[in-house]
Amino acid sequence: MNGSLTKAQAGVGLPALRHHNAALVLDLLREAGAEGISRLELAERTGLTPQAVSKITARLRAEGLAAGAGLRPSTGGKPRTVLRLVPDARFAVGLHLDRDGLTAVLVDLAGRSVAFTTAPLDFGAPADRVLADAADAVRDLSAAEPHKQVLGVGVAVPGPLDHRNGVLHRVTGFPQWDGYPLRDALAERTGLPVALDKDTNAAALTLSLSEPPGDFAYLHLGTGLGAGLVLGGEVHRGARTGAGEFGHQTLQLDGPVCGCGGRGCIEALCLAAEARGDRAEAARVLGAGAANLVGLLDIDRVVLGGRTVAADEDAYVRGGPRRDRGAGRAGRRRGPRVRHRRGGRRPAGRGGRGTTGARAGVRAGGGAGVGGAGCGAGVRGPGSWVGWRTEAKSLAYGGGGGRGVGGGGRGADQQGGEQERGRRQVRDP
Repeated sequence: MNGSLTKAQAGVGLPALRHHNAALVLDLLREAGAEGISRLELAERTGLTPQAVSKITARLRAEGLAAGAGLRPSTGGKPRTVLRLVPDARFAVGLHLDRDGLTAVLVDLAGRSVAFTTAPLDFGAPADRVLADAADAVRDLSAAEPHKQVLGVGVAVPGPLDHRNGVLHRVTGFPQWDGYPLRDALAERTGLPVALDKDTNAAALTLSLSEPPGDFAYLHLGTGLGAGLVLGGEVHRGARTGAGEFGHQTLQLDGPVCGCGGRGCIEALCLAAEARGDRAEAARVLGAGAANLVGLLDIDRVVLGGRTVAADEDAYVRGGPRRDRGAGRAGRRRGPRVRHRRGGRRPAGRGGRGTTGARAGVRAGGGAGVGGAGCGAGVRGPGSWVGWRTEAKSLAYGGGGGRGVGGGGRGADQQGGEQERGRRQVRDP
């Protein structure tokens, strides 16, 4: 007997199925914006029956999550009733706990930033102190909308970690966190559902809202170096949810000692070069690692962010992979052509300077939680987007320190087009 089971074969309980299907509908309502979407369109795009969609939308309207948006002319018969999301019906908090700072944002169901705060953070302090700072940020932001329900908290932290169980592993430079159940401890402190993920995975999840279809990697160079991978329309975490430790691949066997215990890791080489003022070398090392990643995974794009890159985008473009790969599918490939796409400042919650992204999900029809499909607010800090483009690959290097905070949220498989099948589900009971 084949020991592998698909998600459909494994089966799910009826409450979980209701929540999942309601999350699909909510996600489409969010995408439709103020113009709204009809029940017939919802049924067509989710694969649910019209009767199931009617039940789901009735529940959403009863809970104040959806409202009528007028009528739309029909090709035959009576006009269609259009529904829209009510963005301020619920809120969620996103936290980014970095090695030296805490960023928190309150977002509505459409992913718009309502309140935002930053504060210094000593990630090496005792766990109780870090938890107290995080819980205080959640409480202060929740007070910005005291009469509205906060669904939960999405937390992004440096990896590695166990995403499934919400437990930190040996964070580079902070071994005392190894085995700490951060998700459950913060949930107990705040009284809210909590989702925990690596900051690079959360960023990749947020970027999947705006990136074109295809596989890509997000590389973040700040106080450390890590990656978030979107493969096959989903964030790739691996069997033990530890994928993406890009910074700890060895490039120099006799190189400097890294905080992970190894030698010559990309992270150690990049940060050491930055520390001695040799940014060109740091960029060259990062470019070599990025080229290896593209060759290994055959991905379409690499998106780069982080405060270190934001400090000098052009240097990191010049350090990009500039080698001939020899004969291949496209024949002799030329080195990448460098392009710049200046971004400027963006509104808060949509990539504005210093904002962070909360990937908060809604479990409708019976409660709220973090982790379904829902709102997403991206973070791209100061700076712009720069691109490396070859004949076969496009490496879109974003110099703005993009981060998305939170653990759940709408997956990249719900982008539409080829990924539209990601929305399909069986009938809602």
